Amino acid sequence: MSREAIFEASLAFFLSPIREFLEDPTVTEVMVNGCASVYIERKGRLYHTDARFVSEDALLTAIHNVAQYVGREIDADRPVLDARLPDGSRVHAVIPPSARLGTYLTIRKFSRDVMDLDHLIRLGSISPAAREFLEICVRLHKNLVVAGGTGTGKTSLLNALSTAIPAEERIVVIEDSSELRLKQPHTLYLESQQADTKGRGGLAIRDLFRASLRMRPDRIVVGEVRGGEALDMIQSMLSGHSGSMTTVHASTPRDALVRLETLSLMSDVEIPIYVARAQVASAIHIIVQLSRFSEDGSRRITRITEAHGLEGDKFQFRDIFVMKMKGRDAQGKIQGDLEPTGAIPTFAAEAAEQGMTDRVKLTRDLWKS
Repeated sequence: MSREAIFEASLAFFLSPIREFLEDPTVTEVMVNGCASVYIERKGRLYHTDARFVSEDALLTAIHNVAQYVGREIDADRPVLDARLPDGSRVHAVIPPSARLGTYLTIRKFSRDVMDLDHLIRLGSISPAAREFLEICVRLHKNLVVAGGTGTGKTSLLNALSTAIPAEERIVVIEDSSELRLKQPHTLYLESQQADTKGRGGLAIRDLFRASLRMRPDRIVVGEVRGGEALDMIQSMLSGHSGSMTTVHASTPRDALVRLETLSLMSDVEIPIYVARAQVASAIHIIVQLSRFSEDGSRRITRITEAHGLEGDKFQFRDIFVMKMKGRDAQGKIQGDLEPTGAIPTFAAEAAEQGMTDRVKLTRDLWKS
């Protein structure tokens, strides 16, 4: 019996109070707020359940079981654990005293169904015209940021957008915890590693990013930027590695660039704030804004925005597509269409210059002939 099989069997035992939710394909996230309180997310909405662990010790034992499998430790000195289950699901745990109400466990389930842009059209998350526009932007090697709050589907959208990357390109994917699955055959996956108890073996996103630049990538896809690696990414975009894609936590396109600017200043390279701002403004071309609507749990692209430099010290933006709300249907689901604003992107001539006019069908008004 393999080590992984043994771990799966023991994990199934320790997590038996929530196993039905882990096996339910309609459940996307399981949240344990202490042994007696379990919530789940289903179709974008949160529900309280009757599930519970018999005691805090039982819940803590399950978390220690996960930590042992991934070779990490969680204790009073290291009260936070980030790990991954054998099926790819992400595990995040916090234990007392940092967790005041008991042991917290959050499991973001790994979806085996990789969404593509056609799937997003069927879900009503994107319009056919917006899909065509984004596909052309990807093929034009525009640097693209997917922005949104927690649980808005940023990683799923990034994976869907990656389907527009030509199959012949060499792609390096960098993540904290592997979630992206690209269909292109020449794709290399890099995953960060936490240091052991003696501080050895740690490999941060920044380390992987620097390594990737020596791997002759046509594109670099970063699952999410959270720290000083933002500066490395921005500088690589400006130095020939165009067409990069990433996600960032932000509620608006402006917030997305401000966050990238702030993260760039967190690197170990001391640069003036105006330099960080200028580099972000030059590097990022397109921000795709995602939102989750609490009324019906739907996740939608609400805005596709071009960032086009600075005016003085302020980022300049141009909305290309904006979600127009149209009320609700008979089932109470929010209705809306992602419609063009009439604004023309500053790089509109590039589709013709790069010989892509045959791809322009629904968005002819956005591309100069």
